[in-house]
Amino acid sequence: MKNSYLVISGVIFGVVAVVQGLRAYNQWPVQIGTEFVPVWASWVAVVVAGILCIWGLIASRKAI
Repeated sequence: MKNSYLVISGVIFGVVAVVQGLRAYNQWPVQIGTEFVPVWASWVAVVVAGILCIWGLIASRKAI
């Protein structure tokens, strides 16, 4: 069960990293309420989500 959770978490964080990377690369605008989210925030999200993705997948291999 723990291994499945780690794999699923890693994959979800990987998808988030890819989508944030696409948003940053293509300069897609994001607005929450009346505030615009700057593109540099997506680059930060790519790094954080990418690290969490790698961490989850490595931990799933060690949990076997």
